[in-house]
Amino acid sequence: MPGTEEHLLPQHVAIIMDGNNRFAKKKQLQKGAGHREGKNVLDPIVEHCRNVGVRALTVFAFSSENWSRPQSEVDLLMALLEEAIHEQIQRMEQYEISLRFIGDRSRLSSALRDLMLHAEQRTAKFSQMTLTIAISYGGMWDIADTAKKLAQQVRDQQLDLERIDAQLFGREISLGDLPPVDLLIRTGGDYRLSNFLLWQAAYAELYFSQTLWPEFTVQELEHAFNVFSGRERRFGKTSEQIQQENTEND
Repeated sequence: MPGTEEHLLPQHVAIIMDGNNRFAKKKQLQKGAGHREGKNVLDPIVEHCRNVGVRALTVFAFSSENWSRPQSEVDLLMALLEEAIHEQIQRMEQYEISLRFIGDRSRLSSALRDLMLHAEQRTAKFSQMTLTIAISYGGMWDIADTAKKLAQQVRDQQLDLERIDAQLFGREISLGDLPPVDLLIRTGGDYRLSNFLLWQAAYAELYFSQTLWPEFTVQELEHAFNVFSGRERRFGKTSEQIQQENTEND
Protein backbone atom coordinates (compact mmCIF):
# COMPACT_ATOMS: atom_id res chain seq x y z
CA MET A 1 0.00 0.00 0.00
CA PRO A 2 1.59 3.32 -1.01
CA GLY A 3 2.62 5.62 1.75
CA THR A 4 3.42 3.21 4.57
CA GLU A 5 7.06 2.73 3.68
CA GLU A 6 7.79 6.46 3.62
CA HIS A 7 6.15 7.17 6.97
CA LEU A 8 6.74 6.28 10.59
CA LEU A 9 4.96 2.98 11.22
CA PRO A 10 3.38 2.07 14.56
CA GLN A 11 5.00 -1.03 15.98
CA HIS A 12 2.01 -1.98 18.12
CA VAL A 13 -1.54 -1.28 16.94
CA ALA A 14 -4.61 -1.83 19.11
CA ILE A 15 -8.18 -1.79 17.80
CA ILE A 16 -11.51 -1.47 19.60
CA MET A 17 -13.76 -3.15 17.04
CA ASP A 18 -17.01 -1.30 17.75
CA GLY A 19 -20.24 -0.97 15.77
CA ASN A 20 -21.27 -4.54 14.93
CA ASN A 21 -24.80 -4.29 16.32
CA ARG A 22 -25.38 -0.86 14.80
CA PHE A 23 -24.23 -2.22 11.44
CA ALA A 24 -26.83 -5.00 11.66
CA LYS A 25 -29.58 -2.48 12.48
CA LYS A 26 -28.44 -0.19 9.68
CA LYS A 27 -28.59 -3.05 7.16
CA GLN A 28 -31.76 -4.48 8.72
CA LEU A 29 -30.03 -7.79 9.37
CA GLN A 30 -30.87 -10.39 11.98
CA LYS A 31 -29.36 -10.11 15.45
CA GLY A 32 -25.86 -11.45 15.46
CA ALA A 33 -25.27 -10.81 11.76
CA GLY A 34 -23.20 -7.75 12.56
CA HIS A 35 -20.84 -9.79 14.72
CA ARG A 36 -20.45 -12.34 11.93
CA GLU A 37 -19.64 -9.58 9.42
CA GLY A 38 -17.19 -8.04 11.88
CA LYS A 39 -15.36 -11.34 12.29
CA ASN A 40 -14.65 -11.45 8.55
CA VAL A 41 -13.26 -7.89 8.48
CA LEU A 42 -10.35 -8.80 10.74
CA ASP A 43 -8.50 -11.05 8.27
CA PRO A 44 -7.41 -8.38 5.73
CA ILE A 45 -6.49 -6.02 8.59
CA VAL A 46 -4.23 -8.66 10.11
CA GLU A 47 -2.63 -9.44 6.75
CA HIS A 48 -1.96 -5.78 5.99
CA CYS A 49 -0.37 -5.16 9.38
CA ARG A 50 1.85 -8.18 8.93
CA ASN A 51 2.82 -7.23 5.37
CA VAL A 52 3.85 -3.64 6.18
CA GLY A 53 5.89 -4.61 9.24
CA VAL A 54 3.71 -3.95 12.28
CA ARG A 55 5.13 -6.09 15.09
CA ALA A 56 1.99 -6.49 17.19
CA LEU A 57 -1.76 -6.14 16.66
CA THR A 58 -4.12 -6.39 19.63
CA VAL A 59 -7.89 -6.42 19.13
CA PHE A 60 -10.73 -6.09 21.65
CA ALA A 61 -13.14 -8.96 21.00
CA PHE A 62 -15.05 -9.26 24.29
CA SER A 63 -14.72 -7.02 27.34
CA SER A 64 -15.24 -7.73 31.03
CA GLU A 65 -18.34 -5.56 30.80
CA ASN A 66 -19.75 -7.51 27.84
CA TRP A 67 -20.75 -10.31 30.22
CA SER A 68 -23.70 -8.10 31.20
CA ARG A 69 -25.16 -8.23 27.66
CA PRO A 70 -28.21 -10.45 26.93
CA GLN A 71 -27.31 -14.12 27.37
CA SER A 72 -28.27 -14.93 23.79
CA GLU A 73 -25.74 -12.38 22.50
CA VAL A 74 -23.04 -13.62 24.90
CA ASP A 75 -23.62 -17.19 23.73
CA LEU A 76 -23.38 -16.11 20.09
CA LEU A 77 -20.16 -14.16 20.72
CA MET A 78 -18.58 -17.12 22.50
CA ALA A 79 -19.54 -19.41 19.59
CA LEU A 80 -18.10 -16.93 17.07
CA LEU A 81 -14.89 -16.62 19.07
CA GLU A 82 -14.47 -20.38 19.05
CA GLU A 83 -15.18 -20.47 15.32
CA ALA A 84 -12.73 -17.63 14.67
CA ILE A 85 -9.92 -19.29 16.65
CA HIS A 86 -10.31 -22.52 14.66
CA GLU A 87 -10.08 -20.49 11.45
CA GLN A 88 -7.17 -18.36 12.62
CA ILE A 89 -4.86 -21.22 13.58
CA GLN A 90 -4.29 -22.18 9.94
CA ARG A 91 -4.01 -18.54 8.89
CA MET A 92 -1.43 -17.88 11.60
CA GLU A 93 0.63 -20.82 10.36
CA GLN A 94 0.34 -19.58 6.78
CA TYR A 95 1.54 -16.08 7.68
CA GLU A 96 3.85 -17.14 10.54
CA ILE A 97 2.00 -15.04 13.12
CA SER A 98 1.97 -15.84 16.82
CA LEU A 99 -1.57 -15.89 18.27
CA ARG A 100 -2.17 -14.91 21.90
CA PHE A 101 -5.09 -14.17 24.19
CA ILE A 102 -5.39 -11.85 27.18
CA GLY A 103 -8.19 -11.58 29.71
CA ASP A 104 -9.79 -13.37 32.64
CA ARG A 105 -10.08 -16.95 31.41
CA SER A 106 -11.82 -18.14 34.58
CA ARG A 107 -15.20 -17.05 33.20
CA LEU A 108 -14.77 -18.90 29.89
CA SER A 109 -15.85 -22.45 29.16
CA SER A 110 -13.24 -25.17 29.56
CA ALA A 111 -13.56 -25.99 25.85
CA LEU A 112 -12.78 -22.41 24.85
CA ARG A 113 -9.87 -22.21 27.31
CA ASP A 114 -8.41 -25.43 25.92
CA LEU A 115 -8.77 -24.16 22.36
CA MET A 116 -7.06 -20.87 23.23
CA LEU A 117 -4.15 -22.69 24.85
CA HIS A 118 -3.84 -25.03 21.87
CA ALA A 119 -3.74 -22.07 19.46
CA GLU A 120 -1.10 -20.29 21.54
CA GLN A 121 1.12 -23.35 21.78
CA ARG A 122 0.75 -24.22 18.09
CA THR A 123 1.72 -20.71 16.90
CA ALA A 124 4.22 -19.72 19.62
CA LYS A 125 7.24 -20.28 17.39
CA PHE A 126 6.19 -17.71 14.77
CA SER A 127 7.78 -14.26 14.83
CA GLN A 128 6.51 -12.32 11.80
CA MET A 129 3.92 -10.61 14.02
CA THR A 130 1.95 -11.17 17.22
CA LEU A 131 -1.84 -11.09 17.03
CA THR A 132 -3.47 -10.80 20.46
CA ILE A 133 -7.21 -11.21 20.97
CA ALA A 134 -8.60 -9.71 24.18
CA ILE A 135 -11.42 -11.90 25.53
CA SER A 136 -13.12 -11.27 28.88
CA TYR A 137 -10.61 -8.46 29.23
CA GLY A 138 -10.61 -5.16 31.09
CA GLY A 139 -7.73 -2.78 31.64
CA MET A 140 -8.56 -2.27 35.33
CA TRP A 141 -8.75 -6.05 35.82
CA ASP A 142 -5.34 -6.37 34.10
CA ILE A 143 -3.71 -3.81 36.40
CA ALA A 144 -5.30 -5.29 39.55
CA ASP A 145 -4.36 -8.84 38.51
CA THR A 146 -0.74 -7.81 37.94
CA ALA A 147 -0.63 -6.06 41.33
CA LYS A 148 -2.01 -9.22 42.93
CA LYS A 149 0.68 -11.38 41.31
CA LEU A 150 3.45 -9.04 42.45
CA ALA A 151 1.99 -8.88 45.96
CA GLN A 152 2.02 -12.69 46.06
CA GLN A 153 5.69 -12.71 45.06
CA VAL A 154 6.50 -10.23 47.84
CA ARG A 155 4.55 -12.31 50.37
CA ASP A 156 6.42 -15.44 49.23
CA GLN A 157 9.71 -13.52 49.62
CA GLN A 158 10.46 -13.99 45.92
CA LEU A 159 10.48 -10.24 45.28
CA ASP A 160 11.73 -7.28 47.29
CA LEU A 161 8.99 -4.65 47.67
CA GLU A 162 11.47 -1.89 46.83
CA ARG A 163 12.13 -3.40 43.40
CA ILE A 164 8.57 -2.72 42.24
CA ASP A 165 8.45 0.29 39.94
CA ALA A 166 6.77 1.24 36.66
CA GLN A 167 9.35 -0.64 34.60
CA LEU A 168 8.95 -3.89 36.53
CA PHE A 169 5.17 -3.57 36.57
CA GLY A 170 5.18 -2.96 32.82
CA ARG A 171 7.13 -6.16 32.23
CA GLU A 172 4.74 -8.22 34.35
CA ILE A 173 1.42 -6.95 32.95
CA SER A 174 -0.25 -8.54 29.92
CA LEU A 175 1.81 -8.03 26.71
CA GLY A 176 4.75 -6.83 28.79
CA ASP A 177 7.19 -8.44 26.35
CA LEU A 178 5.75 -6.49 23.39
CA PRO A 179 6.29 -2.83 22.46
CA PRO A 180 3.88 -0.40 24.15
CA VAL A 181 0.80 0.43 22.09
CA ASP A 182 1.73 3.18 19.60
CA LEU A 183 -1.64 3.59 17.89
CA LEU A 184 -5.06 2.82 19.33
CA ILE A 185 -7.95 2.81 16.84
CA ARG A 186 -11.61 2.84 17.82
CA THR A 187 -14.29 2.36 15.19
CA GLY A 188 -18.00 3.07 15.55
CA GLY A 189 -17.99 6.78 16.37
CA ASP A 190 -17.54 6.72 20.16
CA TYR A 191 -14.72 8.64 21.83
CA ARG A 192 -13.64 6.56 24.80
CA LEU A 193 -11.19 3.77 25.67
CA SER A 194 -13.79 1.51 27.32
CA ASN A 195 -11.30 0.03 29.78
CA PHE A 196 -8.96 -1.31 27.06
CA LEU A 197 -5.19 -1.58 27.60
CA LEU A 198 -5.11 1.31 30.08
CA TRP A 199 -1.50 0.67 31.08
CA GLN A 200 -0.13 -0.50 27.74
CA ALA A 201 -1.67 2.43 25.81
CA ALA A 202 -0.62 5.15 28.27
CA TYR A 203 1.20 7.08 25.50
CA ALA A 204 -0.65 5.74 22.47
CA GLU A 205 -1.85 8.03 19.73
CA LEU A 206 -5.64 7.78 19.47
CA TYR A 207 -7.56 7.50 16.20
CA PHE A 208 -11.35 7.59 16.37
CA SER A 209 -13.34 6.57 13.31
CA GLN A 210 -17.02 7.05 12.54
CA THR A 211 -16.87 3.86 10.46
CA LEU A 212 -18.68 0.87 11.92
CA TRP A 213 -16.30 -2.07 12.34
CA PRO A 214 -17.87 -4.32 9.65
CA GLU A 215 -17.25 -1.48 7.16
CA PHE A 216 -13.68 -0.74 8.24
CA THR A 217 -11.19 -1.26 5.42
CA VAL A 218 -7.47 -1.61 4.85
CA GLN A 219 -7.62 1.80 3.14
CA GLU A 220 -8.85 3.45 6.33
CA LEU A 221 -6.27 1.56 8.35
CA GLU A 222 -3.62 2.98 6.05
CA HIS A 223 -5.11 6.45 6.57
CA ALA A 224 -4.81 5.92 10.32
CA PHE A 225 -1.15 4.99 9.84
CA ASN A 226 -0.57 8.17 7.86
CA VAL A 227 -2.29 10.26 10.55
CA PHE A 228 -0.06 8.55 13.13
CA SER A 229 3.07 9.37 11.15
CA GLY A 230 2.13 13.05 11.20
CA ARG A 231 1.79 13.21 14.97
CA GLU A 232 4.62 14.53 17.11
CA ARG A 233 5.15 12.08 19.95
CA ARG A 234 6.80 13.96 22.82
CA PHE A 235 6.46 11.61 25.80
CA GLY A 236 6.53 14.57 28.19
CA LYS A 237 9.31 16.44 26.39
CA THR A 238 9.04 19.72 24.50
CA SER A 239 8.84 20.02 20.72
CA GLU A 240 12.27 21.64 20.75
CA GLN A 241 13.79 18.68 22.55
CA ILE A 242 12.25 16.25 20.09
CA GLN A 243 13.47 18.27 17.11
CA GLN A 244 16.99 18.40 18.55
CA GLU A 245 17.01 14.64 19.15
CA ASN A 246 15.84 14.02 15.58
CA THR A 247 18.60 16.28 14.25
CA GLU A 248 21.23 14.45 16.30
CA ASN A 249 19.97 11.08 15.09
CA ASP A 250 20.03 12.04 11.40
